[in-house]
Amino acid sequence: MTQRSLSRDEVRAVDRRAIEEYGMPGVVLMENAGRGAAEVLVKLGIDGPVVICAGRGNNGGDGFVIARHLENRGCSVRVLLFCDPNDLRGDAAINYRIIEKAGTPLTAFSGDIASEEIDRQLADADWIVDALLGTGANGAAREPYATVIRAINAAGKKVLAIDLPSGLDCDSGEAPGECVSANHTATFVARKIGFDSEAAGEWIGTVHVVDIGVPHAMLE
Repeated sequence: MTQRSLSRDEVRAVDRRAIEEYGMPGVVLMENAGRGAAEVLVKLGIDGPVVICAGRGNNGGDGFVIARHLENRGCSVRVLLFCDPNDLRGDAAINYRIIEKAGTPLTAFSGDIASEEIDRQLADADWIVDALLGTGANGAAREPYATVIRAINAAGKKVLAIDLPSGLDCDSGEAPGECVSANHTATFVARKIGFDSEAAGEWIGTVHVVDIGVPHAMLE
């Protein structure tokens, strides 16, 4: 089945209906999303460390799942979390606790962030995974994300964006402020309608649609 592009509201409805009507726990959807994105990255080829830049929402939670599955494949991974871990909630908090207990290399940044430290953390990366902001983000990226986005773009590394590049508007495909320039985007369920805008072309790179297990009957 070819799924048409979805808007921000439709993406939210997919998650809500999968959980409420079909009984799929949100943590299962996150697991499927993260594992699928990790598989995309493996197929693209990994030749060095993968640095995952994670935010406080479910996009960051996807990043934690990606880290676990890449480690299970023997990849060198570290996670940079741009919030206080105590601020994580729900499924993201569950997956953070898993990688924390597993001993995955983690650095949490809270408060003021020195761009020089981010530059140092990204310097040896083969891939940077952008798991900062998801489809629910509106308007220009605020701090500390704006600083992190600038650092990602300045690093000169290969970038995989999770669901959409952080800073890109899901519906318009425009970047009202700082925006990650991705080589590839692993997006969930379907392309987002903003990707079809000419403006999005410089940000999204090659788009890979990842199946997260939502029943086709619901999408139809």
